[in-house]
Amino acid sequence: MDNSCGQEEYVRQVLEAYRRTPGTTGTVRRADRLLAAQLNQRGLSVSVIENALVLAAARRLMRPAEALPLGTIRSLAYFIPVIEEVLVLPVNPDYFEYLRHKLARVAPHR
Repeated sequence: MDNSCGQEEYVRQVLEAYRRTPGTTGTVRRADRLLAAQLNQRGLSVSVIENALVLAAARRLMRPAEALPLGTIRSLAYFIPVIEEVLVLPVNPDYFEYLRHKLARVAPHR
């Protein structure tokens, strides 16, 4: 686990990753801060959270062109099921790096 930083720094890193994630409002609410602190208390690494954000964003952005647009994500809680999925996925970390590169090409930067 790479959450050896203090809780304040952990929360900052998680919320900054959330804020930058394509498809989110880019704003952080009190509930998001509380959830980030809870994720830290669970002992989840920042990299697990970041990987889940990338995976969810990639799934949302890389859809058929004729698919209806999805609504904006307004809460970090939206990503909880994907965080749980990433925890049990036997995926090479290189896959998440691949997704990051794909997203950088298709998603607007914040």
